Amino acid sequence: MTRPGLSQGSETRKRTGLVVLILCFTTIVFDGYDLVVYGSTVPTLIAYEDWNLDSGGAGLIGSMALVGMLLGTMAAGFLTDRLGRRRIMLASIVWFSTCMLVTVFAPNEYVFGVLRFLTGIGLGGVVPTCIALTVEFAPKARRNFANAVMFSGYSVGGVIAAVSAMTLLPDINFKFLYLLGALPLVTLLPVAYKFLPESISYLARTGRDDEARATAAQFGVVYEDVVSPEPVAVKSDTGAAQSGMRELFTPRWIRSTILFALANFCGLLLVYGLNTWLPQIMRSAGYALGSALAFLLVLNLGAIVGSISASYIADRIGIQKVVITSFIVAFGAVMLLSVNLPMALLFVFVAFAGLGSVGTQILVGGFCATHYPQRLSANALAWSLGVGRIGAICGPIIGGVIADLAFGYQVNFYVFGTVAVLGAAIVASIPRKAGVSQSGVMAASDRSGASAS
Repeated sequence: MTRPGLSQGSETRKRTGLVVLILCFTTIVFDGYDLVVYGSTVPTLIAYEDWNLDSGGAGLIGSMALVGMLLGTMAAGFLTDRLGRRRIMLASIVWFSTCMLVTVFAPNEYVFGVLRFLTGIGLGGVVPTCIALTVEFAPKARRNFANAVMFSGYSVGGVIAAVSAMTLLPDINFKFLYLLGALPLVTLLPVAYKFLPESISYLARTGRDDEARATAAQFGVVYEDVVSPEPVAVKSDTGAAQSGMRELFTPRWIRSTILFALANFCGLLLVYGLNTWLPQIMRSAGYALGSALAFLLVLNLGAIVGSISASYIADRIGIQKVVITSFIVAFGAVMLLSVNLPMALLFVFVAFAGLGSVGTQILVGGFCATHYPQRLSANALAWSLGVGRIGAICGPIIGGVIADLAFGYQVNFYVFGTVAVLGAAIVASIPRKAGVSQSGVMAASDRSGASAS
């Protein structure tokens, strides 16, 4: 039985990887919207008289979705070997969209927090799956660029969330903004079900080689660029095939596995710390709600332009150098936000902070996906993003604690700047080559990842 979109026996190319890129981009747009909409509504939630929320409570609820994402991301890593990336993607879309719909009817802040947690579980399965599929179906020489274009959807979703909040609040109930997050059920899901292909590497790994080759041919993908010529699974001491997740912790990969998790910790702390608290931080600095939300808009616009530009450079000079530079840019921009500067100059530095936070995290994901062979990329992304979610959880909590203790809004920027410097040091420590096989010859897919690194 063939997958939707794959004609049995088809040997001719009928589609391109652009189909996968568009579907993953659209999915990440809704992922970004569903997460950033919370930061857009935090000032309104704290002022909402029917609920009893302070800054600490708002930070805790902000972290609930990220705790859910931690569980969802790790679950996706374990299930992708069994169910395939297509099923994980479709199930995740149904899950987070349904939870966003139910959130509209939350009667109090406690139920609202639980629903944010459940929404996060669905969102957690989306990110590693989208990155792995995008990289797999992209031309080998343009994988980082394709990933950045796809993941810029997160910031597009953030822009939509910020613009929606600026336009609609406080004239309508904030819950309407969460209703928009349910649109994938009637827009994206039917299209993805019809056109999203199954992963080529998953098909090959499960013994469906003919279908894998037919899918590669149909989407114009070089089969050997995706499926490693080395044995598809490393043998354990008992002679049994190791799972992709276990193979990440073999001597060949363990250093990269740990360092990518730490890099994602730093990147995601910056992303969710800024996206959750930037409007409220700027309100504490004396700006009106509209101006504070405008900073969130500029943050995500800077991430879109900066990450795509940086990834274009990364495909030419190596992604590792660009990620290190982006973290350093984040440090400089975030620290300058703590200084009392003219509004126009602040917007410039917020845009650079968007590149250094959201943009850097996009590049870290692309770096991880191209560092490993394709058969391990989904597992590596799920592991590193899953551990990284701990950083994402810490971001909103840190902002809430700083606000409750009245340390001053500048302290947020000092903390975020320190994390950015740490991230640069971690990425600089990642091995430049993906590793050498036991025979001493690097696999072709590993060479492509190493060259991108």
